[in-house]
Amino acid sequence: MLRTTPAPSGEERSKIRRVLEDRLTALARAHQVPGAQLALHSGGTTVAVETGVLDADTGEPCTADAAVPIGSITKAYTATVVMLLVADGDVELDDRLGDHVPELRRAGPPCTVRQVLSHTAGLPSGPDSDQVASLTAARYLLDHCTDRTLVMPPGTDFSYSNAGYVAAGRLIETVTGMSWQEAVRSVLLDPLGTVPSFVGTAGAPHRPTARGHSANKATGRTRPVRQNLAPAEAAAGALSASALDLVALGRAHLGDGTAGSLPRELAEEMRRPVPGADPGVLADGWGLGWALFRHGDTLWFGHDGNAQGTSCFLRADPATGAVVGFTANAGTGTELWHELLDVLGEITGVRVPPTPAPRRLATPMAATSQCTGLYLNGDIEYQVTISDGGGLALSVDGDLPAPLVCHEDLTCDLVDPSSGRRLPGGRFVRDPRTGAVDRIQLSGRMARKSALV
Repeated sequence: MLRTTPAPSGEERSKIRRVLEDRLTALARAHQVPGAQLALHSGGTTVAVETGVLDADTGEPCTADAAVPIGSITKAYTATVVMLLVADGDVELDDRLGDHVPELRRAGPPCTVRQVLSHTAGLPSGPDSDQVASLTAARYLLDHCTDRTLVMPPGTDFSYSNAGYVAAGRLIETVTGMSWQEAVRSVLLDPLGTVPSFVGTAGAPHRPTARGHSANKATGRTRPVRQNLAPAEAAAGALSASALDLVALGRAHLGDGTAGSLPRELAEEMRRPVPGADPGVLADGWGLGWALFRHGDTLWFGHDGNAQGTSCFLRADPATGAVVGFTANAGTGTELWHELLDVLGEITGVRVPPTPAPRRLATPMAATSQCTGLYLNGDIEYQVTISDGGGLALSVDGDLPAPLVCHEDLTCDLVDPSSGRRLPGGRFVRDPRTGAVDRIQLSGRMARKSALV
């Protein structure tokens, strides 16, 4: 049973709305975010505020019903559709992926539906969108999801994978006989009351849609950018939605209303921590489609999403029923979100756990050759070397190396070359059999050390 707080009166709700709108407007201006939406459901009532414009060029106002490209929060919708198929008996979580995806029956990885939804299938992150712009989802899987591309044995650890959700979307297509877009609309969006809007397709009728923006703090200039998601990647990141839409999804998972709701046992299964899934700096744990964030004795669930020039967040508390949805049409919206968490707590009393969860900095250790080498995740190359100054340095796909600080527990921090600020980056991982460092996890993505260096 949810622990709910008394609903505020109409006058109190109006005051909260005015204060939230004023603070959101001020924060958006400070972070060069053209437009933002915030929706909060708590105590049985929903408050929604918005500010700014959908497009810096046209000046079209940001409204509560406007759709914003939500990037990877799309994965939570895809996972929910898969779980609704599980509820209908069409799919079992421990089915082999190749049982439902014909492209993966022969040379595909030996992973299960459960492992794909929890990013424990060992699949690579996936290629750049531009590389697969002309591919179908079937061709994408044949080229980029084979047993030879695994970054780790399935079920042994966590590695965030867009490719895995391309496979989940393909599963939905083969089981339902519909395209992913048609299935997610009819199975989930329509019952939720969410007007469908997808990146790369014609806009939803009578629904305004935001453009993403790039903000340059040095010049103060903000300009629109183009979405470049490949059609094959739709199930991993093609949805556009409002903050209110995100709240509707969170409430459905809490059983708050019947529209789009899963059976309670499956909703609980989705937000149960998967054993051995360590997402590093992304969250405190991972379930089936949901990131998990610890707040005292409670695990909130949610997901972050970044499309080209957008930053979006969803958080829900199973203990109280509080749900928060946020969208911003600029990359700097992430910084706005982190400041907004304090504002929400101050004004409404809803304390949302931060992302990433704070961790105690471990003791730095001297640079060591056990961590150096070339690490591969699909087409991505991470090169760890010892710099001229004697410390570790990280280069991604041949870019200039950046300082890397490693700790005794093998976690590591990235150092901003311009400010010297240390940011949690990830961790090195030892082979459990030999004890040798053979993998690195950065931003939740695992890469294995190549034997070719």
